[in-house]
Amino acid sequence: MRIVILSGAGLSAESGLGTFRDVGGIWQKYDLEDVATPEGYARDPALVHQFYNARRANCLQASPNAAHHALADLQQSGLAEVTLVTQNIDDLLERAGARDVVHMHGELRRALCASCGHRWDAPDTMSPDTACPACGATRARPDIVWFGEIPYHMDRIAEALEGADLFVAIGTSGAVYPAAGFVQEARAQGVRTLELNLDPSETSALFDDTRLGPATEIVPAWVAELRRARA
Repeated sequence: MRIVILSGAGLSAESGLGTFRDVGGIWQKYDLEDVATPEGYARDPALVHQFYNARRANCLQASPNAAHHALADLQQSGLAEVTLVTQNIDDLLERAGARDVVHMHGELRRALCASCGHRWDAPDTMSPDTACPACGATRARPDIVWFGEIPYHMDRIAEALEGADLFVAIGTSGAVYPAAGFVQEARAQGVRTLELNLDPSETSALFDDTRLGPATEIVPAWVAELRRARA
């Protein structure tokens, strides 16, 4: 059995990493045009680094929750061939033991040189003076896919969806494309679809089944159910 699992911000919310919609959260304190676009970075790289330094610190203080551990355990169990695709830029799945996670929106703890394209492990704190270890240019940026940029690994994700038996979306809003279109791609391939979410997403009607509740409850419950069915 081959399963493709897409996770969004709702997977990490209970670990203390806020979603776009959290009232008073970090995203509400900044204009996205200023901190999550290439144009914002060009205008004020110091502000962009300040924002991502805060997010990186938040991520480093967070710990994987029961949902992260359940997905990592499922991947390692051998019960199914599991491809973990995430819109999240944190590393909580990896810290829970997951392998080869497909980060379609980049990784908070990685850096990218805007001059030569080199990538490396980001320091905890970055600034406009952070130099690329490959070319020496002081044009380091977080290795994050900003609005207006093309998500990473799209060919690999499309290939995984084509060969899947089940597509599961966890903690996603269904509002951000191209990820919001994965359920339609899966359905077109005849793949069964399941949504696990706190509330119905904008694409809930497209799923064969939707289960609602906190990720730390419904994700481990689904994995346990899958284990029983495959035993």
